[in-house]
Amino acid sequence: MSADNALLAAGAGVVLCGAAAFVLGPLLMRRIPEPVLEDGDTKTPYAVLAGHGVATKAAYWCGATAAVAGGLLGWVLGTSPGLPAWWVLAVAGAVLGYIDARTRYLPSAIIWPTYLLVGLALVAATLWTGELGPLRRAAMAGVIGFGVFYLLWSVFKRGVGFGDVRLSGLLSMALGWLGWGEFVLGLYGGFFLGAVIGIVLTAAKVFQRKQMFPFGPFMLVGALAGVLAGPWLESVYLG
Repeated sequence: MSADNALLAAGAGVVLCGAAAFVLGPLLMRRIPEPVLEDGDTKTPYAVLAGHGVATKAAYWCGATAAVAGGLLGWVLGTSPGLPAWWVLAVAGAVLGYIDARTRYLPSAIIWPTYLLVGLALVAATLWTGELGPLRRAAMAGVIGFGVFYLLWSVFKRGVGFGDVRLSGLLSMALGWLGWGEFVLGLYGGFFLGAVIGIVLTAAKVFQRKQMFPFGPFMLVGALAGVLAGPWLESVYLG
């Protein structure tokens, strides 16, 4: 990949992802349905995040986050056929991360459609390249990631929410398409990052022990780190 291609893809990622998240973030927050809460649980309504006086903040936060992620992804992946799938994730991830940080919930109304869009983008990439290996690996990684987080959720329901389980399969699928190094570093690096910071914040009494921790943003940061550093990890392991 030439430097010109990387620079062009990075610039396109900044513009496209930033603009899409800026517009879609508040729009989705106003429209997605509220989850059914268990007795005693409370949350900030999604629509409040994009209500009068804070919509601009949500739009700029989502737009800036997606622009940074889209630019980094473009710089690393360049002309890779899998780049559109990751740009979709950059936009959806910026919105999901903002919502989770503010409400401690990851809305399935955003996650499930993103599965479809990312899946279609990966299928299109496979048709473009004619290679079935990455798509097969993506499916395997998605099942493995979802299964591991489902097990964690079943054991530590106050540490891992089911929204995190849904998100794990989505991120694993996209990471797996790139390679096993990206998958391992991206998914489990995000898990350990969130666990360590969660322990620190709990010890500092920022969060209560029985309070749900917003794990999604760390999973998303971990996935981005997997794309950036996954090839290096795989080369070290294989070399």
